[in-house]
Amino acid sequence: MELIDRRAWMGGVARAALGVTVLDRLALGQATAAAASARSGSDVNIIYLMMRGAMSHIDTFDPKPGRDEQGETKTIQTKTPGVLFGEHLPKLAGLSDRLAVIRSMTTETGAHEQGTYLMRTSYPQLNSIRHPSLGSWALQVKGKRSRDLPGYVLVGNGNEHPGCGFLDPAVTPVPVASPELGLENTVRPRYLSETNFDRRLALADRIDRDFKRLYGGAEIEAYNQMYKDAVRLLGSVDLAAFDIEQEPEKVRERYGDFALGQGCLLARRLVESGVRCVEIEMGQWDMHRDIFEELPEAAGRLDTALSALLGDLEERGLLASTLVVLGTEFGRSPRVNENAGRDHHPAVFSCLLAGAGIKGGVVHGASDERGHSPEKDPVSVADFNTTIAAACGLPTDKEFMAPNGRPFKIGGGGQPIAAVLA
Repeated sequence: MELIDRRAWMGGVARAALGVTVLDRLALGQATAAAASARSGSDVNIIYLMMRGAMSHIDTFDPKPGRDEQGETKTIQTKTPGVLFGEHLPKLAGLSDRLAVIRSMTTETGAHEQGTYLMRTSYPQLNSIRHPSLGSWALQVKGKRSRDLPGYVLVGNGNEHPGCGFLDPAVTPVPVASPELGLENTVRPRYLSETNFDRRLALADRIDRDFKRLYGGAEIEAYNQMYKDAVRLLGSVDLAAFDIEQEPEKVRERYGDFALGQGCLLARRLVESGVRCVEIEMGQWDMHRDIFEELPEAAGRLDTALSALLGDLEERGLLASTLVVLGTEFGRSPRVNENAGRDHHPAVFSCLLAGAGIKGGVVHGASDERGHSPEKDPVSVADFNTTIAAACGLPTDKEFMAPNGRPFKIGGGGQPIAAVLA
């Protein structure tokens, strides 16, 4: 029997017997005791903001003042002497001394799905294997920090996310579609008393006892353990971490009344409560037309959300132990097209790092005068992800064997950017 068939069978039995719906990925995110134990090394949290759709570098973190390529976006001076940002990022400009800006990111992948997959895994998308996301690697190596809460949470639609790849299913990210709704389906059905609920759990265990004896293994045990952990989570006070309504109104307003802002607020609550990795998605960057009309809203939301997150983490003493990453799959063309937009441009783009293990007030690399190609210190996706891994204390030189017998490295075997590491 194939593993996917075993999982589907066990999931169906448990749902039918228990009368409760708990998201499979939530359950898979609760690791077995062995996988959950903390490993040696620094205890760094990760909050990763993925700007899906390809964020324009020229209009945000790598402007070209005085050039036709700059278009209608004006530039502003940051807190770092000589460093300019696009005009729609005034709050981040005032926090530039906390940021490491990489202006020479480069890739050959100019398609959204493949580019996002590469950014998340460090490896090209293949039909023969699914690679782990960086958050899953961190959870695999470092383990969970909270007994009840998941170790890795994905805020957003989660479409096309590589998840745990070929790693243990216990390190799959738990999806939260909406930060306002938090973690759904975590309340016992009203028609079930606690006694009847416990009876159904016992019945489910008896039903699959023979199955587990015949087909048992690490994967099956992880899937079985998830139900035990999910049931424990139902009664855990730690679930309050997912409820952003508990935040004062002025704090919620500071982050912004939109998905990215509230997602960043949720991320802060989660890492503060013991979740190791949180990834937040934001679309809205696929600006093939009317970029100068659409950009102010998208960039303004990023400016509000990220600046609030950095400030809040610092105020709470969490920034020194939390690595904040801003990534996107590629950049946008210096040339403004006939539809007043910018097209796909993988040759050069910008990303940010801040917080744990990172020097602030740093600009690494440079694009040419047009913003078309790297002019200085090109940085590959593997270099960028290896830098993230190094800042988190993950073993970047160690080889991990996939089920197909091929070796893989966390970060993809790139070279960490020494200039941005503290």
